[in-house]
This record gives sequence, C-alpha cells and structure tokens, in this order.
Amino acid sequence: MLHLPVYLDNNATTPVDPRVLETMLPFFTNYFGNAASHSHTFGWEAEAAVKYARELVAQLINAEPNEIIFTSGATESDNLALKGIFEMYASKGNHLITVTTEHKAVLDSCAHLEKLGAEITYLNVKKDGVIDLKELESAIKPETILIAIMYANNETGVIQPVKEIGAIAEKHGVLYFSDATQAVGKIAVDVIQDNIDLMSFSAHKIYGPKGVGALYIRRKNPRVRLTAQIDGGGHERGFRSGTLNVPGIVGFGKACELCKIEMKKEGDNLKILRDKLESALVNTQKVQINGSTNYRLPNVSNMSFSNRNSAELMAKLSKNIALSSGSACTSATLSPSFVLKAMGLNDEEALSSLRFGLGRFNTEEEIDYTIGQLTDLLAD
Repeated sequence: MLHLPVYLDNNATTPVDPRVLETMLPFFTNYFGNAASHSHTFGWEAEAAVKYARELVAQLINAEPNEIIFTSGATESDNLALKGIFEMYASKGNHLITVTTEHKAVLDSCAHLEKLGAEITYLNVKKDGVIDLKELESAIKPETILIAIMYANNETGVIQPVKEIGAIAEKHGVLYFSDATQAVGKIAVDVIQDNIDLMSFSAHKIYGPKGVGALYIRRKNPRVRLTAQIDGGGHERGFRSGTLNVPGIVGFGKACELCKIEMKKEGDNLKILRDKLESALVNTQKVQINGSTNYRLPNVSNMSFSNRNSAELMAKLSKNIALSSGSACTSATLSPSFVLKAMGLNDEEALSSLRFGLGRFNTEEEIDYTIGQLTDLLAD
C-alpha cells in the first residue's frame, strides 16, 4: 500500500511502533510513580517496570541488566562514556583514538576533551568508509586509555570491523567504546562476542520514544569505571543522577523486545527494498553508491546523483518524500558532508548525495513510488 508522504529518513528518527505506545500509555496515568520512591506502591510499580525494561534492553545486546545505564539518549551516553573515562583514567593516560567519520556527539566531545589536555588521534577511513586495522593498532601507545569507534555510520550505514577492533583493544589493555545507535535493533549486536566495553544506543532509532537511551558499561573482564557527569541523587548506580523517565524506559524495553524477535526478518525485507531502490536508480541514472556495499546496514543507502544538487532534489521531493542529505545533527548546514569528504568524495559529489533510511513501516509500493519520482526528476 502507498502512504503519502513516504518517510525514508529512519536514520534520523523512527515512528513509535503502536505496540510500544500501547505499552507506555499506562505509565503516564495509572502507574505514574517515581521509580526512586521506595515507600509506597506507586514507586514500587514504577521500579518494577524499569527493572523489567532494563532486562529487555540488556537481552538485545547480550549484556547483564546491571550493565545498562539509562540516559536521555545516545548523545548523553556518548558524553558520559568519553568524558567519564577520560576523567576516571587520567592517572593512566590522556590519549584517545577515534575516527574522522564519527557522529558529532563523539567528535565534539573529543574536541572538548582536547581543551582539557586530552590527546586525540583521528583515524582516517578508506574509500569504502572502513578503517584500516593496522593504522588503528599502530596508533596505540602507553598513554592510550580508550578507542572510540562507532559500530555503523549514521550517514552511509557502513559497519566497522567491530569484533577485530575490540580484540585489538583487549590485546593492548585499552578500553573500547562504540556508538552503536544505528546498529542496535537493525543487526545482531553482542557486546561479549564483539569485545565492547562501553556502548551507546537510543530508543528513537528502533521505533521507541525520543528522550531515552542507554549506555552499556561492562562490569567484569574488565570492570569498567567512569566518573559521573551529572551529580545529585546517585540514580543509576551513581553513574547518572536524575528522575528516571519511566514511560520512556518502558517503551525502550518494549522496542528492544520487538527488535530481538523481528530483527532478522525485518532486516532481510528491508535489504530487498533497499537493493531494489539502488538497482533501479543506478541502472538508469549517473548514480554512485557511497560506502561499502559489503559491510553496511540492510536499511541504508547513500547515493550521489551526478551534477544534481541534493538540496534542490530534496526541495522538489519534500512534499511527498522525506529524505536527508546526511546526518540530522548537521542538516542545518549547507556544507558538504564531512563523512563523505573523509571517504574521498569531492565537494560536488558530496553535495549531490542523498541518504535513504528505510524502516519497519515502508512498503514496496512506497519504494516504487520513490523510484518513479526520482527517475522523472533526474530526467528533467
């Protein structure tokens, strides 16, 4: 069935799944207690709901429930991980390693840490958007305390060799933090098999509500410690003070539960639709796919349209098709994508690129419509 307008910006955010909303609603009205209120039934009910949601979130990534810290979203989780580790492990060293194509929440946090005395190594990526593992290992030195490399890129969907990165970090006694916001719920993520020590992710990328996310913090082999960045009350085992967003957390848990059950089938279906979109456009137009086509998320495509400005294309399509030219966090700027530039694209190629983020509720009819609209537009 065709639903207009067609929403193809699921990397920026996803609609709340009706099943998630249904689970959340009672916690705005009947079960509205503060999870930190331990003296009456309202607080007990809220606390129990948070406990259950924490278990569901942990199960999705093969973690223990007490390794999940709830935050307001992945940006806060990124800040807590980077700044908390830098402060906690200052006596060991001040060197961090990251990548030029990271999310701005990571890059801007690193820039902040540089002002505080941190030394940051920014690794480049190859043309396909993947890092060179030899360059990573050669960048490690005695003062290195953290490697921060995302799981999958938010603009291209390119998946980094996470398991190998984690193994290198473990070999050298360095902690590994990964922003997995785009990957969790889309592909199988296992913090144990992937050797991840800290990992951020968010509910609103997996059909849950906005305003709630999580930071996974490993508790053994090794036990990770970090310094809290928000003080007051000692909530979340002292890592993140503040009244818990119980309805949001409940929704987050339900969203994770649904992803665990439906992720594989959903990913297979989205890959079919994504590949159909790409094949139709690449075969009929001067179009190139940006980033690895072997190592990427099943729902994402980033394409450059030769000699066509992406802003103009989006403006002409915006009434009936929702797209973006890159990350939502940088969409207010007119400059070419720093991610695509880091992959070797020139300004013209980067400024002619569109990101297609398919999602759970997209239909084949919507993809066919998008192909038709873009084909007609590019033929002008």
